[in-house]
Amino acid sequence: MIARRVRRGALALAGAAVCAAVATGCGIRTTSVPVDAGAAPSRVPCSLSGKEVVTQSRPGVPVRIHLVCGSQLEVVERTTPVGEEQADKSARGRLGLAQVLIDELRAEPSDTEQEAGFTSSVKGSLTVSPGRKGDPAGTLRLSRQPEDLPPAALSQIVCTLAESTVVTVRGTVVLGGPGDYAPHGYACTPALKESPESAAPMVSVSPSAAP
Repeated sequence: MIARRVRRGALALAGAAVCAAVATGCGIRTTSVPVDAGAAPSRVPCSLSGKEVVTQSRPGVPVRIHLVCGSQLEVVERTTPVGEEQADKSARGRLGLAQVLIDELRAEPSDTEQEAGFTSSVKGSLTVSPGRKGDPAGTLRLSRQPEDLPPAALSQIVCTLAESTVVTVRGTVVLGGPGDYAPHGYACTPALKESPESAAPMVSVSPSAAP
């Protein structure tokens, strides 16, 4: 009788050992010792603080542009040499300021901006000219057809120009291209800022002649 009990005890211990081995082989942690998996991946900050907010050291006045960061549009302030003639709402002033803002979008982001995760999809030469006879009031014609630009680039341009009270027309940016296609009104919406790769929403504009 005693021998049977000993054998049963031995079998029970052997079974427990087998279960433990199987559990370990299946990846089940059998101890409470924490596992060091390393630091959590850091998030792109998409922000500039303190003296780094104005990232360009050139003399001038602050301007606000929209850059891409974390798959969204974020505002960055820069300083640029904007003259008095570019700060009024005359046709010449609007045209000059629009060109300044687009040139800022085309500029390579500074080291500080790049470290914070900012990029720009506006590449290559891009100039602005006034609207033509028959264009809606406030039209700006680009040297490239707006619809042919990368979606994120057009989103950057629309939101940057839309937030300038000098350039925008009642919150709408009216853009055309170098060809004979009619210009369209564009709006910068919260949805566009969150998803700049989507198509910029169009807004109906009055067909009145451009100044």
